[in-house]
Order: sequence, then C-alpha cells, then structure tokens
Amino acid sequence: MLFAASFAWPATAGDWPQILGPDRSGRAAADERLADSWPADGPKVAWKKGVGSGYAGIAVAEGRAFLFHRQGAKEVVEALDAATGETLWSAGYATTFRPQVGGGDGPLCVPVVAGGTVITYGAQGVLSAHDAATGKQLWQRRTHEEYDAQEGYFGAGSTPVVAGGLVIVNVGGTKVAGKKADCGVVAFRLDSGEPAWTATAEPASYAAPVAIEVDGALRVVMVTRYQCLLLDPATGKIGWSFPFGMRGPTVNAATPVLGDANHLLVTASYGIGSVYALFDGRGVKPVWDGADSLATQYCTPVVVGSHAYALDGREDGPPGDLKCVETATGKVAWVEKGFGYGTLLAADGKLIVVRNDGSVKLVKASPTGPEILASARPLTGSVRALPALAGGRLYLRDDKTLVSLDVGK
Repeated sequence: MLFAASFAWPATAGDWPQILGPDRSGRAAADERLADSWPADGPKVAWKKGVGSGYAGIAVAEGRAFLFHRQGAKEVVEALDAATGETLWSAGYATTFRPQVGGGDGPLCVPVVAGGTVITYGAQGVLSAHDAATGKQLWQRRTHEEYDAQEGYFGAGSTPVVAGGLVIVNVGGTKVAGKKADCGVVAFRLDSGEPAWTATAEPASYAAPVAIEVDGALRVVMVTRYQCLLLDPATGKIGWSFPFGMRGPTVNAATPVLGDANHLLVTASYGIGSVYALFDGRGVKPVWDGADSLATQYCTPVVVGSHAYALDGREDGPPGDLKCVETATGKVAWVEKGFGYGTLLAADGKLIVVRNDGSVKLVKASPTGPEILASARPLTGSVRALPALAGGRLYLRDDKTLVSLDVGK
C-alpha cells in the first residue's frame, strides 16, 4: 500500500501548507470547490500586494499566507492575513546571491508549514525555521557553507520535506567539518535544527522530495541531480535508486508524482523524458519510459483519475503543449499544441493552468479533450512561481505583485 504522506502535519480543510498542496500532488483538498466559470474580466480580486524578487510560490495554513521573497539585500519571509493580505509579521536575513545563468536573484523554494513552524530554504542554502504564529526565529542553518555545496545554475531550488519530525533537504553537499563525506541529502531536527544524518553523494536538483507511506513505513521519494531514490527518513538509508538525469546543462525540476497502486512518475526535459514505474520498499520496475509521452522542464504533472495532465516541453523553447497522458500506458489521450508553458493544479474535477505570461485558464479535467471553461490575465509580469489554492482563493505572484483571486464556488 502506498499513499502520499499528508499526515506529516495537520492541515485544516482548504490549506495549501507546502509546495504543490496538502500532499505535494498538485491536487487541492477534496472539499475544495471551484466556480464553473469566471466573469469576462476574470475572477474577483480579493487583494493585491507588492512583492520583491523570487520564484517561490505561496503556502497557506490556518488563515495565514506565507510569502518568501527578496527585498533589497535580504531574503524575507512574511506571514500575511490570508483574507486581507495584511502583513502579520516579517523576518529576514542578508543575502548576496546572484544566479549563474539568467533568472532572478530571489528565493525559489515554497515555504513549508509543519507543526506550527514555517521552514524556508533560500537561494544560498540558508535553511530557517520560524514560529508560524509570531515569526520568532527558532533556528537557522547555512547548509551550503556547512556542507560545501554549490549554488547551481539558479540557486538552491529543492523545497525541503518534513517527515518523521525531520526536515530533509537535498543540499548537494560534499564535506562535513571540512572533510569529504556523503552529504548530498541532510536531515535536520524540526524542533532544534540539529543535524540528524547525512546520506549519498548526490548533487542537488530543483525537484522537491515527497513523503509517502510504503508497506506501512514512512519513506521519502527524491529526485536528485542524477538519480531517483527511496530513502528512510529516520536513518537516511537508501531503499532503492535508479538513474534519472543527464550531465551537462540540464536540470531535474519536476516533483515526483505518486499514483495509485505503488506507481511513480518522474519527468524531465533535455532529452531525458519520463519514467513510469511500479515499486515497493525494496525495488522499482519501469512500466514505460521515454520522451515521446512526456518530457516537461519543470511543470509537475497532476494525476486526476487514470490520467496525468501537464504542460509538456520547455519554457526556453517553442510554446509548450497542454497534454493528457494515460498513466498506465504512456499513451497520449489528447494534446493542445502551442498552448504555452507554465504550471498547473487540480481541484473539483478541473485544472487551473497558469502560463508564464500571467494568463490563467480554467480547464475541465477530462481525458476526452481540452475543454476551456474560462480565461483571465490577472498579472502582466512573468509568472514562474507555483500557484496555491486554499479556501476558494487562488494565489499567484510575479516579480512585482502577489494577487489573491476569488475562484471558489
């Protein structure tokens, strides 16, 4: 038996407490309801707020929206009143980050809200914990300095996962206390920030790990720079791994997708393609693979029923295709060519598709064809941050503006 481990933290109905929602699947809570259409000028704007740089999406928990961005020479986490956008508290630290290749200079990782604590992971590998209610800093680790890790093309971008009372991070480190060591993945205690274990020599990716339960045991699936692996969050012991990724100017950025009946989907662009596999706690067996079905740069597919929906292709190439793929076979059910690139989430039998140009489309999640129910363009800047959906509100941000939209029924 396998399911995504949303039990790692309690989430009230409608919360979006981490990257890609309650269980990192891109699917909203079961009781989230969306309007079937939008007004001609788009969904009602509940509030707007100016923001700094960064591609980190919003996390929402217990009436607070958590924003992680760069303001001047600081990376800043803010708690906002989810109803009004009013700042409740703010905390930050100095940064000198500059990307190696294009991109922005702000943080990339969505905040993680777990057990009353907000975890952020900055572009230079600064891992911070704050009290979600007050903003008090509980602890901080400078992981790139402590473990001699490289910043990568765009800075640290693998959002940590909380599992078994530990914060597990794909640091990509090479040394501990100045001595060569296996510290590609590091676990820190949620309550104190103290290191619990280190494991693997794997460099970091931009893909977020996922906590799951496999055969009654808590495990973490992680895509690193060159591998997909299953590890025990209590010890760091690797259960299995298989090659995934390619050397050179490539990235692994889509989060692994967990399907029913112990199935896993991982995908990347750059000629890497996808692997759909059957697995348990001891091993993994590919069912289908290749780039023909799906090969997406950083859009994490969302599985609804027996089909996966994604924006296929690359942002820095021809316009991406909106695609529906049968997970069991890899057969493409339908494709809307030249749709544009971006990200998406699912709720109430629908998809909310956010394109990089700031436009948003409401699409029926159906394997029979793409039925677009509504369209809007609430932002005019470039949108790369992942959207969040909580309590009938859609949270979107570009490099200048965060907007909260009423999209509920």
